[in-house]
Amino acid sequence: MSDKEWFEKWFDSPYYHVLYANRSADEAKNFIAKLVGKYNIPAGSKVLDIACGKGRHSQTLATHGLDVTGIDLSKNSITYAKQFENDHLKFEVWDMRHVYKANNFDFVFNLFSSFGYFEDDAQDLIAIKAFAANLKASGTLVLDYMNTECVVKLLKPRDIIQRGDIQFHIQKKIEKGFIKKTIDFLANGVNQSFTEELKIINLYRFKQMLAEAGLELKATYGDYDLSEFNPGASMRLILVAEKK
Repeated sequence: MSDKEWFEKWFDSPYYHVLYANRSADEAKNFIAKLVGKYNIPAGSKVLDIACGKGRHSQTLATHGLDVTGIDLSKNSITYAKQFENDHLKFEVWDMRHVYKANNFDFVFNLFSSFGYFEDDAQDLIAIKAFAANLKASGTLVLDYMNTECVVKLLKPRDIIQRGDIQFHIQKKIEKGFIKKTIDFLANGVNQSFTEELKIINLYRFKQMLAEAGLELKATYGDYDLSEFNPGASMRLILVAEKK
């Protein structure tokens, strides 16, 4: 029996990327463009994209003249992303709970709910503190998470998603403070089953962790157009915090 965590297995599986193949490149580009414009991020700024996956946000950040490093625990994702490396864009396998380069980055990004995986709440705080430690003084963290209040309210217990010749059967439930998915499908004649879990973390808890990590919350947004955050209606919770 493998002792790997669920996220080590699922995020390193090719089927993870098959299931979420509909993620919009244009949405990512527009979101990054709005952030770069809103915060006047100058060309040459050093940026760390934590839990970068295959690098779609990292690549977009680099097109704005930024010096970008993408890190992710998935070896397969980083192997894929490395084909896009250049003088201003590089990728490395890394665990977000460890400081990558202390006091080195102007901006740290953690996007598309790439957080909230750990059973132990203490590990969440360790990760946030590592995010902060990577930043220079007065550097900025942008953390994009789901708005758990709305997600829980609108949760569908069952879903079937067709991707090519693979049909994903997904069951969702709330259990022990997590939104848990069981993902079953048949691929290459073999029955496959994975789990995916995201912790239910509200704005109040994020504020606590940011403060404990020496970060001051400066803004919250509710979608990728950077609209005002509405706890009862927004589907995203986008946090912008500054290192004290």
